[in-house]
Amino acid sequence: MKTDSPVTWVKINSWNDNLLESKNDLLAVEEPLQIKLQFGKGEAWKEKALTVTMRTPGHDFELATGFLLAENIIQKRDDIQLIRYCKKVKPEEKGNVLIVKLDPSVEFDPTSLDRQFLTNSSCGICGKSAIDSISTLGVKMEPGIPKIKSELFSLLNKRLLEVQVGFKYTGGMHAAALFSSNGELLILREDVGRHNAFDKVVGAALENDIMPLDQHLVMLSGRISFELVQKSIKAGIPILVAVGAPSSLAVSMAEEKGITLIGFLKSGSFNIYSGKERVLFPD
Repeated sequence: MKTDSPVTWVKINSWNDNLLESKNDLLAVEEPLQIKLQFGKGEAWKEKALTVTMRTPGHDFELATGFLLAENIIQKRDDIQLIRYCKKVKPEEKGNVLIVKLDPSVEFDPTSLDRQFLTNSSCGICGKSAIDSISTLGVKMEPGIPKIKSELFSLLNKRLLEVQVGFKYTGGMHAAALFSSNGELLILREDVGRHNAFDKVVGAALENDIMPLDQHLVMLSGRISFELVQKSIKAGIPILVAVGAPSSLAVSMAEEKGITLIGFLKSGSFNIYSGKERVLFPD
């Protein structure tokens, strides 16, 4: 059933302590979102179906904005003229198809897209072309900026757990949170897809004029994949922190681009995989 809520109730049978019980359970909603891109000048407007991603409904405009920034299609908020839901859809598709119209000043060549934009909730955009494209961006973070006190990271972990409402009630949502360098929580987004949650955070930062993000960090509720480092590089975020592990490719890309990568964050402990110079330890 189509729903605009990020969560939904379902009936389940629960087996516990030798007792079978019928009860209601709260689940995270997962639905497809199609993004259609309109571009051109004057009367020569064109439309291209760009991507389909499985996401949790909510903050869809931010998701689209963050995705387009990550894919180097836009560079700033004003590159988007408008975003709206497509009205000419089947009833079951209502609210699941977005139209993004680029500003006429944006140069977009659809033939430059050398791979199919198809993502899903467990694994984002992958492949050798993605690795090559981010490796040739030439973007490298300024070393040692910003500096973060080591004791701050445990506080970030506690703060993230406190505000993960979707995860608290469903156990089925990833979270991405944008913090200032002094530990202030600025934006939190949850989604069934970790890459979607990240895109929503970046999209919200772009829409709320928080950019640039070179004095900020992002904390993730799960693991760190290559694509999340890729998105961090494009957004100019120098520090990526997670409660889970990074992949080998995530670490090598972070080292190449000067990103501080921290994983296995717990109360009082964490692993630094790259960019140690940004972390301040007690004497």
